[in-house]
Amino acid sequence: MSTEALHLTAAITHEGDWYVARCPQVEVTSQGETIEESLENLREALELHFEEAPAPRSPT
Repeated sequence: MSTEALHLTAAITHEGDWYVARCPQVEVTSQGETIEESLENLREALELHFEEAPAPRSPT
């Protein structure tokens, strides 16, 4: 099994008391009380997402 690096974008906004991290390529969103926590939660959400759905293909 081969693995390729997948480069995704994280867009972070501050909404009320929360930082919201979004990955627009796969429409996955998470949140946290700090930027770092929101990114960590987004990584975890993306891992769970890709267990169920295939990763997007890189342009060739």
